[in-house]
Amino acid sequence: MAADDLVILLRGINVGAHKRMKMAELRELLQDAGFTGVRTLLQSGNVVARADLDEAAATTAVERAIADRLGFDVDVVVRTGAQLEAIIEADPFGDEATDPKRYVVLFLTQDADAGALKAIRGKDFAPEEFRGEGRELYVWCPDGLQKSPLNVALAHKRVAPVVTARNWSTVLKLRDMVRAED
Repeated sequence: MAADDLVILLRGINVGAHKRMKMAELRELLQDAGFTGVRTLLQSGNVVARADLDEAAATTAVERAIADRLGFDVDVVVRTGAQLEAIIEADPFGDEATDPKRYVVLFLTQDADAGALKAIRGKDFAPEEFRGEGRELYVWCPDGLQKSPLNVALAHKRVAPVVTARNWSTVLKLRDMVRAED
């Protein structure tokens, strides 16, 4: 995997009436912004592309391209292909998380706020739990995510300025897309 493989995750698009975009339009605007090999997954803003940019520059370039072309702001989280591989290898739930749609990775723009994590860890959310520190948190909600008290707590405690979640199935598909590029 080359250092310029990027996984680009858009937060909060195509989930309501606002911030709607077609993936063909997203691919085109990213190509116009200088990204190559642009491919999308699903309709929720999952992109694999290549660019000679670091994470910060890629984030800024994507946010600016969307604002300029579509006229609205979107938060973006970027990881390299190598970082995504490491995230998957670090899977702290292994065989415990038996349903990949109820197991998510929270991708943060910066290290999680230690105080917010401590407050959440001090409460009992069983059978739900999360593990991790830094810029990724792994969340297992065996009864589902939609009404998950842990998911709500993580969202409301503001563990980082920008957080976007992807279920384990999507994380693995993004990794496969990066690998297919090699």
